Amino acid sequence: MAKIVLVSDARTVLEELRAVVDDGVNELVELNDGAQARAAATAEEPDLVIADSQVQSMGGFAVCLDLKLEASGGRLPAIPTLVLLDRRADVFLARRAGAEGFLVKPLDPLRLRRAVTALLAGGTYEDESFKPVTIPAG
Repeated sequence: MAKIVLVSDARTVLEELRAVVDDGVNELVELNDGAQARAAATAEEPDLVIADSQVQSMGGFAVCLDLKLEASGGRLPAIPTLVLLDRRADVFLARRAGAEGFLVKPLDPLRLRRAVTALLAGGTYEDESFKPVTIPAG
Protein backbone atom coordinates (compact mmCIF):
# COMPACT_ATOMS: atom_id res chain seq x y z
CA MET A 1 0.00 0.00 0.00
CA ALA A 2 1.25 3.45 -0.89
CA LYS A 3 0.08 6.78 0.44
CA ILE A 4 -0.15 9.34 -2.36
CA VAL A 5 -0.87 13.07 -2.08
CA LEU A 6 -2.66 14.58 -5.10
CA VAL A 7 -2.44 18.37 -5.55
CA SER A 8 -4.67 20.14 -8.07
CA ASP A 9 -7.39 22.76 -7.99
CA ALA A 10 -8.96 21.31 -11.14
CA ARG A 11 -11.67 18.79 -10.32
CA THR A 12 -11.19 17.02 -13.68
CA VAL A 13 -7.46 16.51 -13.05
CA LEU A 14 -8.16 15.05 -9.60
CA GLU A 15 -10.78 12.74 -11.12
CA GLU A 16 -8.32 11.53 -13.79
CA LEU A 17 -5.63 10.91 -11.18
CA ARG A 18 -8.03 9.12 -8.87
CA ALA A 19 -9.27 6.90 -11.71
CA VAL A 20 -5.74 5.60 -12.33
CA VAL A 21 -4.11 5.71 -8.90
CA ASP A 22 -7.00 4.58 -6.69
CA ASP A 23 -6.67 0.83 -7.09
CA GLY A 24 -8.28 -0.05 -3.77
CA VAL A 25 -4.87 -0.51 -2.18
CA ASN A 26 -3.35 2.98 -2.31
CA GLU A 27 -4.42 5.62 0.17
CA LEU A 28 -5.07 9.00 -1.44
CA VAL A 29 -4.95 12.45 0.10
CA GLU A 30 -6.45 15.12 -2.17
CA LEU A 31 -5.50 18.79 -1.87
CA ASN A 32 -6.80 21.68 -3.93
CA ASP A 33 -4.19 24.12 -2.60
CA GLY A 34 -0.46 23.62 -3.05
CA ALA A 35 0.25 25.61 0.10
CA GLN A 36 -1.21 22.67 2.07
CA ALA A 37 1.31 20.18 0.64
CA ARG A 38 4.03 20.64 3.28
CA ALA A 39 1.57 20.21 6.16
CA ALA A 40 0.08 17.14 4.45
CA ALA A 41 3.56 15.70 3.87
CA THR A 42 4.38 16.20 7.55
CA ALA A 43 1.11 14.73 8.82
CA GLU A 44 0.58 11.95 6.27
CA GLU A 45 4.18 10.88 5.47
CA PRO A 46 3.29 10.04 1.85
CA ASP A 47 5.25 7.78 -0.46
CA LEU A 48 4.59 10.05 -3.45
CA VAL A 49 3.28 13.54 -4.23
CA ILE A 50 1.63 14.22 -7.59
CA ALA A 51 1.24 17.96 -8.18
CA ASP A 52 -0.35 19.86 -11.05
CA SER A 53 1.98 22.56 -12.36
CA GLN A 54 -0.81 25.15 -12.40
CA VAL A 55 -2.51 25.57 -9.02
CA GLN A 56 -3.75 29.02 -8.03
CA SER A 57 -1.87 29.53 -4.78
CA MET A 58 1.18 27.30 -5.19
CA GLY A 59 1.83 25.18 -8.25
CA GLY A 60 3.67 21.90 -8.71
CA PHE A 61 7.09 23.46 -9.19
CA ALA A 62 6.83 25.41 -5.93
CA VAL A 63 5.44 22.36 -4.10
CA CYS A 64 8.35 20.27 -5.36
CA LEU A 65 10.95 22.89 -4.39
CA ASP A 66 9.40 23.34 -0.95
CA LEU A 67 9.42 19.60 -0.22
CA LYS A 68 13.01 19.24 -1.49
CA LEU A 69 14.18 22.15 0.70
CA GLU A 70 12.43 20.72 3.75
CA ALA A 71 14.04 17.33 3.09
CA SER A 72 17.49 18.87 2.63
CA GLY A 73 17.06 20.60 6.00
CA GLY A 74 16.13 17.33 7.67
CA ARG A 75 12.59 18.47 8.49
CA LEU A 76 10.93 15.97 6.12
CA PRO A 77 12.00 12.68 4.59
CA ALA A 78 12.74 12.71 0.87
CA ILE A 79 9.41 12.34 -0.95
CA PRO A 80 9.37 11.66 -4.70
CA THR A 81 7.37 14.20 -6.67
CA LEU A 82 5.62 13.79 -10.01
CA VAL A 83 4.73 17.12 -11.67
CA LEU A 84 1.95 17.36 -14.26
CA LEU A 85 3.03 19.78 -16.99
CA ASP A 86 0.81 21.87 -19.23
CA ARG A 87 3.36 22.02 -22.04
CA ARG A 88 6.60 20.38 -23.08
CA ALA A 89 8.53 23.64 -22.51
CA ASP A 90 7.96 23.22 -18.74
CA VAL A 91 10.29 20.20 -18.61
CA PHE A 92 13.15 22.59 -17.81
CA LEU A 93 11.26 23.92 -14.77
CA ALA A 94 10.39 20.42 -13.55
CA ARG A 95 14.04 19.38 -13.70
CA ARG A 96 15.19 22.59 -11.98
CA ALA A 97 12.65 22.01 -9.19
CA GLY A 98 14.13 18.55 -8.59
CA ALA A 99 11.07 16.54 -9.60
CA GLU A 100 11.72 12.82 -9.86
CA GLY A 101 9.16 12.61 -12.64
CA PHE A 102 6.98 14.62 -14.97
CA LEU A 103 4.08 14.02 -17.34
CA VAL A 104 2.86 16.35 -20.07
CA LYS A 105 -0.93 16.81 -20.16
CA PRO A 106 -3.30 15.60 -21.44
CA LEU A 107 -2.88 12.70 -19.07
CA ASP A 108 -2.69 9.21 -20.47
CA PRO A 109 -3.61 6.44 -18.01
CA LEU A 110 -0.82 4.12 -19.17
CA ARG A 111 1.90 6.76 -18.88
CA LEU A 112 0.53 7.86 -15.51
CA ARG A 113 0.55 4.27 -14.21
CA ARG A 114 4.14 3.79 -15.47
CA ALA A 115 5.25 7.03 -13.81
CA VAL A 116 3.63 6.19 -10.46
CA THR A 117 5.08 2.65 -10.52
CA ALA A 118 8.58 3.95 -11.34
CA LEU A 119 8.57 6.62 -8.64
CA LEU A 120 7.17 4.32 -5.95
CA ALA A 121 9.95 1.85 -6.82
CA GLY A 122 12.55 4.55 -6.19
CA GLY A 123 13.18 5.42 -9.82
CA THR A 124 12.48 8.39 -12.05
CA TYR A 125 10.12 9.01 -14.96
CA GLU A 126 10.52 11.44 -17.83
CA ASP A 127 7.62 11.67 -20.25
CA GLU A 128 8.81 11.51 -23.85
CA SER A 129 5.47 12.80 -25.21
CA PHE A 130 5.63 15.88 -27.38
CA LYS A 131 9.44 15.75 -27.36
CA PRO A 132 10.86 17.58 -30.36
CA VAL A 133 12.30 15.31 -33.04
CA THR A 134 16.04 15.60 -33.53
CA ILE A 135 17.08 15.58 -37.18
CA PRO A 136 20.76 14.98 -37.86
CA ALA A 137 22.50 17.67 -39.88
CA GLY A 138 23.84 16.91 -43.27
